Amino acid sequence: MNLLVLGYGKTGALVAELARVRGHEVRVLRAGQNREASALSVEYLREIDVVVDFTTPEAVMLNIEASVRAGRNMVVGTTGWYEELERVRALVDSAGTGLVYASNFSIGVNLFLEIARTSSAALGYGYFGQIFERHHAHKKDAPSGTALSIRKTVRQASGHELEIISFREGEVVGMHELVYESPFDDIYVCHDAKSRRGFAEGAVRAAEWVAGRKGVHDFREIWRLL
Repeated sequence: MNLLVLGYGKTGALVAELARVRGHEVRVLRAGQNREASALSVEYLREIDVVVDFTTPEAVMLNIEASVRAGRNMVVGTTGWYEELERVRALVDSAGTGLVYASNFSIGVNLFLEIARTSSAALGYGYFGQIFERHHAHKKDAPSGTALSIRKTVRQASGHELEIISFREGEVVGMHELVYESPFDDIYVCHDAKSRRGFAEGAVRAAEWVAGRKGVHDFREIWRLL
């Protein structure tokens, strides 16, 4: 399969490396080579099967629009654009392409979200809940997309809106904690990423899955199929 990776930060570089290990042909466009999606012409994308985006919230929508117009399927790991989700869904459906998105492609994090859904029952029994997230000092968005997904999961399951407390320090890959406190006991649910490899491998597997498929898919809905 021919993949195009947009963005060559720490995660994008690892996606490209793992995709090659899994036998795929990989091209990479760095930010300076694709300002305002200028490189994503129909001709440039002609031989590409799936475009994988790990760029920035400022760049991602232009990349999605250009890739979909060119008829290319996508995997989007960039966050900060979900308010445009319905517009993207309409674009993808109109073009007959496919797109998988996630705030986090780690299988462990997606298991964590399932646990978060179940554990939110504690909020109906007098527990007070909070979400804590820690990432490296270079991360631009706060709270993280994963923390927002945890909060959304808990809200949908319980009707409660939890506070998110964010920390940016050192080279922390990513730690998320869901804490429930009561006068009698505390419950801690935690995911601590040791490296970005889990994120990158999940993104490559998502690209393999979405090739040839249509429609917009949340990774949370399809990760068990990979």
